Amino acid sequence: PLAAAAMAMAAKRGTEEMRERVVLGEFGVRNVHTTDFPGNYPGYEDAWDQRRFEEAFRVDIIREEEAALEFDMVGIDAAIANAFRRILLAEVPTMAVEKVFVYNNTSIVQDEILAHRLGLIPIRADPRLFEYRNQGDEEGTEIDTLQFQLKIKCSRNPQAAKESSDPNELYFNHKVYSKHMTWVPLGNQTDLFPDADFRPVHDDILIALLRPGQEIDVLMHCVKGIGKDHAKFSPVATASYRLLPDITLLQPIEEEAAEMLQKCFSPGVIEIQNIKGKKVARVANARLDTFSREVFRHEGLKNLVRLARVRNHYIFSVESTGILPPDVLVSEAIKILMGKCQRFLNELDSVPME
Repeated sequence: PLAAAAMAMAAKRGTEEMRERVVLGEFGVRNVHTTDFPGNYPGYEDAWDQRRFEEAFRVDIIREEEAALEFDMVGIDAAIANAFRRILLAEVPTMAVEKVFVYNNTSIVQDEILAHRLGLIPIRADPRLFEYRNQGDEEGTEIDTLQFQLKIKCSRNPQAAKESSDPNELYFNHKVYSKHMTWVPLGNQTDLFPDADFRPVHDDILIALLRPGQEIDVLMHCVKGIGKDHAKFSPVATASYRLLPDITLLQPIEEEAAEMLQKCFSPGVIEIQNIKGKKVARVANARLDTFSREVFRHEGLKNLVRLARVRNHYIFSVESTGILPPDVLVSEAIKILMGKCQRFLNELDSVPME
């Protein structure tokens, strides 16, 4: 009976590991299949349950900066995590230059290239204040369009030293920057947005180089759009997630082996403690590891460590382009996902059952 109980316990532990951990081996990754559907494992109630989900789910903010946010989402499935990532990349709207009216361009940058470069400059304008422009509308209105002008001409500096070869000294306005773009209010936009400061996010984006006599005179229309239509509308520089690393030392690792083990992982993952005059390795912070799997190259170490990832613990990092703060982007992504769910439920209600 004792042996049977031990075997049952071991089987239960093995099942728990399969359900909760994705294990990284030397030549592959185990337990990658999803587990959250009924009948996957005998004896486990895996049907989705709202109350159980609400008890287990949590969001922890780890690091918040002006343009970057790192947070943990615990208790969700990969499909939901990936939905957030894809919505952040492709479905949270922003304002970007869509139409460029070229009145004069004698620079060496062709009109199409210039228009493309202008389109990719992130514009600091809250897209929630604007509507989408109707298909086929040539003229923009104050509720769906922001207008910018870029008018600049390069000239010689008469005070420049004769022997100078530095363009910064020889010419005026020879570098065209995003700071030269100025907002031209449409209709009653000055009344609609009295405190508005519509401008490029960064002032120092180089658009073109000019020489004396060359000029650029263009008018731009910014409209609201999503990254699915064009990458210039994407509000994030990066939006990615990874599973929380889980490193287990299967037996004590001491002396030279401990120092070797420390070198196999990212800095800060393994620390060496002095216990009774011996150097002993211990896992200090598995979260910092990138899982290079370097440890598997060392014959004496590879069987002493188990590398795994926690299946339902997602570490998200969101880096904004500066148009909206990253926390706002995440809350907008959640609203969009909620809207999709609501639309789906409405469809289910409206379609008559056969």
